[in-house]
Amino acid sequence: MGDESEYEGGANPRGRSGDLGSVYDIGAPLEAALAYHHEMTYKSHSVETLGFLCKSAVDRGTVGWSFVSDSVQAHDYIMGTPLGRKLKEKGLCFVRRMTDAEAEPSDDAEKGKIYNHWQQSWMTDDPAEAQRAAEEQGLTVEWDYNPRDGRIMKTRYYKSAFEYVPSLDRNIMVTSIADDGEWFDSWPGIMDVPHEDRPLEMFFGDDEPFTLEEKQLWTDAYDRFGVPLPWKEGDVAVIDNMRFAHGRPGVELLPGEERELGVMLGKFYELQEDREDKWAEELWTSPV
Repeated sequence: MGDESEYEGGANPRGRSGDLGSVYDIGAPLEAALAYHHEMTYKSHSVETLGFLCKSAVDRGTVGWSFVSDSVQAHDYIMGTPLGRKLKEKGLCFVRRMTDAEAEPSDDAEKGKIYNHWQQSWMTDDPAEAQRAAEEQGLTVEWDYNPRDGRIMKTRYYKSAFEYVPSLDRNIMVTSIADDGEWFDSWPGIMDVPHEDRPLEMFFGDDEPFTLEEKQLWTDAYDRFGVPLPWKEGDVAVIDNMRFAHGRPGVELLPGEERELGVMLGKFYELQEDREDKWAEELWTSPV
């Protein structure tokens, strides 16, 4: 893994392990299906590697398995479609809406609609410090205020959907619909929030919305090249965060079952975005 990183500016509401301070929880309810994604590719820096540690696992078929997808193959597949060429031409805009911890509701049902407070994401209670940290990572920041919700931090970030990966000496796709509102379609509480008010939203780089058909094609590209990670207690998996996307279906536990993973973040990686001379067009495939 090498050097470890903090989860500063991360989208998910991750907490730390009480016993192992460098280990974070997954930051998502088990019931929620997690679309394939590369960690923190929605801002100017990410991490080179991820380490997953299994504290407890389910011994019932494929229940609780994680999956990784080969993004080289997913990239070559999607680049043979109009969507891939559109992503190459237009790039992406990532929108995030972060709530205010000081205005957290007391009602449990309303609490369930909270994803991540800006105080937790940016590790500060000072809005000026949070904005400064966000801007240092290339995000533009807007603040909305109302008496009920407090200070809502809204950020936008424009970037390529692709990244030049030196170890591969080529551009590959490192983005997915995990950074859009569909991420919450099976997330208890937030799944009931209107799409336009959900914590994450994504557009093409000219602010054009995606169609449902484009989102489905993007999802299918990763699904075609996924392989399982069957967990057993004590297992450790280390993955290259640029080469492989990760995700999992929702998990429904039976009485007495437990499934708990922790995650460690590897060395920070300054994203370079794509290089014009590294598209490897001869490897793109056409969907069958």
